[in-house]
Amino acid sequence: MTGPAAEPARHGGNLAQAAERLGCRPGQILDASASLVPFGPPWALRAALLAAPLRPYPDRDHTSLRRALARHHGLDPDQLLPGNGAAELFTWAARDAAAAGCSLLPAPGFADYHRALACWDGAWRDWSLPLQWPGPGPQAFPPGSGSGSGGAGALWITNPHNPTGQLWSRASLEPLLERFALVICDEAFLSVVPGGEAQSLVPLVARHPNLVVIRSLTKLFAIAGLRLGYAVAAPQRLARWAAWRDPWPVNSLAGAVGEIALEQGRWIRRVQAWVGSEGPWLGQRLAALPGLVPLPSAANFLLVRGEREGQPWSLAPLRLALETRHRILLRDCRSFIGLDASWLRIGLQDRRGNLRLLRALKRELG
Repeated sequence: MTGPAAEPARHGGNLAQAAERLGCRPGQILDASASLVPFGPPWALRAALLAAPLRPYPDRDHTSLRRALARHHGLDPDQLLPGNGAAELFTWAARDAAAAGCSLLPAPGFADYHRALACWDGAWRDWSLPLQWPGPGPQAFPPGSGSGSGGAGALWITNPHNPTGQLWSRASLEPLLERFALVICDEAFLSVVPGGEAQSLVPLVARHPNLVVIRSLTKLFAIAGLRLGYAVAAPQRLARWAAWRDPWPVNSLAGAVGEIALEQGRWIRRVQAWVGSEGPWLGQRLAALPGLVPLPSAANFLLVRGEREGQPWSLAPLRLALETRHRILLRDCRSFIGLDASWLRIGLQDRRGNLRLLRALKRELG
């Protein structure tokens, strides 16, 4: 393949493929297609990598890691199951969802839910989210989403939502637990949101055995290459998942990092402060550029609509120009059901990276 990919990617962060297309080193590319913290990982995590035991097999029960996660959340270790990133855990959640009946999926939404359900021939139906809202949140989950379930047995929620960045309030989500046989809440980005933990459904798991919460450590700590996430759910459900999957889904390096990751309070506060300041700063400057309409976001990414004279405007040429002429990657949103080429998602960078992005956009839009 000699030019930029024509088909929309299901995920951002395809850095190696982009470097091959562009004939450059990955380090020369500014990757705003993936929503990862642009600094780090913390030094404590790097030290844990150097000290991790490599010769023995990993602990199949992930005992130390589960205990560390349990201490952080104030839960029993049996309520936690580490995974090879959130994606692996979506696969097992989808097996339960397929058994519960039709899944109700938000649109636009993360395409990996569809991938996971397809593994088990699970049925799903999309329901549309509003693409206009007053602020980053927390806000009420869209009314009618539960009552209009149409016989669906499982509901998938993303909080904050991907790709919109909308933060749902816990109070508006809790009633949905009475309406569905299974509720799967993806909180992969919640830990980077200032004050986001107040909206987490994790405290509700003990009272609702039909609830599964899936978390990720890769966004918060810039360790996507290690693949580390975890599920919070009823112990019986997690024991069933553990019996289904491969013997060692979490390697020793990821396990060693995970054991100390959530103890890094100073790092977590730094990340949340960055999201709270850099997001609004970049959003204001994007809004000043012709043809770009950034939407409010609580997360470390912004969904941007292309609009000229009140009409949708394709941003595909702009995205390709930034890639080929400036070595900047933005997220093609066509893989999100309900979005077309007039939408882009931009992952927040540090100030230097955001200034590089703004200079490139001004040149192309000028």
